[in-house]
Formats: sequence, C-alpha cells, structure tokens
Amino acid sequence: MYDYLIVGAGLFGSVFAHEAKKHGKKVLVIDKRDHIAGNIYTENVAGINVHKYGAHIFHTDNKEVWDYIQQFAEFNRYTNAPLAKYKDELYNLPFNMNTFHQMWGVTTPEEAKKKIEQQVQEAGIKEPANLEEQAISMVGKDIYEKLINGYTGKQWGRPCRELPSFIIRRLPVRFTYDNNYFNDKYQGIPIGGYTQIVEKLLEGVEVQLNADFFADECRYRGCAEKILFTGMIDEYFNYRYGTLEYRSLRFESELLDCENYQGNAVVNYTEYEIPYTRMIEHKHFEFACQGGKEGSVPKTIITKEYPETWSKGDEPYYPVNDEKNNALYAKYKALADQEEGVIFGGRLGMYKYFDMHHIVAEALNLARSELCMNANDK
Repeated sequence: MYDYLIVGAGLFGSVFAHEAKKHGKKVLVIDKRDHIAGNIYTENVAGINVHKYGAHIFHTDNKEVWDYIQQFAEFNRYTNAPLAKYKDELYNLPFNMNTFHQMWGVTTPEEAKKKIEQQVQEAGIKEPANLEEQAISMVGKDIYEKLINGYTGKQWGRPCRELPSFIIRRLPVRFTYDNNYFNDKYQGIPIGGYTQIVEKLLEGVEVQLNADFFADECRYRGCAEKILFTGMIDEYFNYRYGTLEYRSLRFESELLDCENYQGNAVVNYTEYEIPYTRMIEHKHFEFACQGGKEGSVPKTIITKEYPETWSKGDEPYYPVNDEKNNALYAKYKALADQEEGVIFGGRLGMYKYFDMHHIVAEALNLARSELCMNANDK
C-alpha cells in the first residue's frame, strides 16, 4: 500500500516523510508515543511552551538547513547563555572570560591563560587519557572540580576518569567576554514551539500514533516497499550481539505561582550531591516574562532534569559512544547494511548523538539519495 513506512515521527523521519510526499511517494509514519515530534515535542501549558524532553535550541552554520527549517516556523533571536550553579556561586557558560573572572578574578586573556597553564603543569598532564585530564588541560583544575566533575559524573553515571576524552572536546572555551554558547551563525527557537514544525512537515502524510512496530511487525513489514527505521538499531535485530548502552533522563516539572523563578532559561547544577543536572525555566526561551504590550505570563514552569541509567523499556536519550559500544554498533551496522529494503536513520538508528541541524541535514541527504532529489531542491 505504501512506498515508505517510517518508524518514528521525530524530526528525522518527518523531514524524510515530507520530502517523499513532495516527490509523489505514499508514506505511512508510525510512532509508539501518543504524539508526534519525538524529543523536540513542545506543548502549551498556562500560556507557556514547554519543552517536554529537555531544552532544544536550534543552531547551525549551514544556511541550507537554516533556510529549510524556516519554512515551517518563524524563529526568535534566542541566544543560548546558560548559567552554572556550584553551591552558592554562579558562573557564566560556556567557559569564557566572564567565567575566568568569576573563578579567579582575572581580567585579561593573558592572565586567564597563565592561570590555566599553571594548573595544567601542576597536574602533570601531557597527553590527556580521559575526560578528567582533557578537561583540566582545557580549563584548569578549579573549573574542572567546580563546574565539570560533578555535572559530568551525574550525566554519564560514572567518574570522569572513566569517560573518554572526546566527550568534553566539543565544549566551547573562549578568551573573550562572550556568553553565547554556540559559535554558529544562525540560532533561535521557533515562536510557538517545535511541534508546529513537525505538524507542517507531516501535512498530508498518514500518521498512526500509539503504534509499536514490534507489536505488529509482520503487518508493518508487509505494508510498504521500504522501511525507514529510526528506533534503536540493536532492538531491531533483537539484541543479537548484545545491548548497546544509552543514558536516559527523567523530568520533573512544576507550575509555580510566580512570574520569574530563576531569571534564565537554563541553569546547570554542578554539585554531584544535587541529583538533577539542570533546571529549565521554559518561558525564557520565548521571552515570555519581559513584559510590555505582548504581556508577561504571571505563572512560570520549571523542569528539573535527572540523568538515569538506561535499561530496556526506558527512553534512550544519549548513546554511550565509548570504545566498547562503538565496536558493538559496528557489528549491528554490518547487519543493517545487509538488510534489504530497510534504511536506518536518526540518533538511535545510527547510534550517534545528533543536534537538530545535523538531523535535518542527514534526512535531506537521505532524501536526495533515495528520491533522486536535485541538490537545489527544497
């Protein structure tokens, strides 16, 4: 009946579904959740657009991706500038001259670099062998101990010295007074939330929710020429070689009877003793407590984000891309390459952490190869 069955109504599957429909293909999208949009799902509560599965900020240097996503929503000028809270101390993120001044009282880049170099030499690190050593070599021991060690240990469920160094390398460090977390040229959040984007991507596409591919696998396999599978690749192959590791998250949200609780969209809690890693105040993503003619919302919604050990049945959020798991994924990838009529895509299907702009780019590349799209097609 269908040209493509797409398993998963997240951003990857929805972009591909949109392009396939435009090219005359008949598509069925299924998702085991009761809503579309996957982890970028937002819903309006008390006049506030709530990011149900954690903070999502769209950012990219890729103009094609930026122009593409702008077709489906108007974006605001939101700039990601989180804060870090350690005990009663507040620090700016990402690590920049504001952070270094708050930590050490230094005021020039030269002073900050000397302080970091002094601490690296005292630690005796020449070639970083793990995340702890990599972090100290980047920002010194003080910042590592206050702002990285506890937070990262909570996030990944293991000590930093047991984590690979590459995890921390993507963290920005700059010697300017600039709190903009991302260096990308384009950045913002859709006014009205992310769900509207996926709704528009899926216009005219048949969607079935509360639909588990594995609960009725024979019927779903027989209903389409090809399958795009965006779920867990190890689950697809019934964990033949063992289970890939993931990290999961738990969210606790509260509606508070105040206009402004923490004054910032994201505050990281870096002490290990505090079980959540960050607190989100959703209204700040869309400047909803700034007042003026648009009006302020008299209530606010905060969400505490707790990292958790993943086990089967839990929602997988982050692939654990260490050496052991990457080697296991390579075995599943070899199986996937031989699986006729099935394409694996997205964060879980490719066992790789993707930001949203990467997801859009990957889905468009797949559409081009599958649908013989021209590089200039939009």
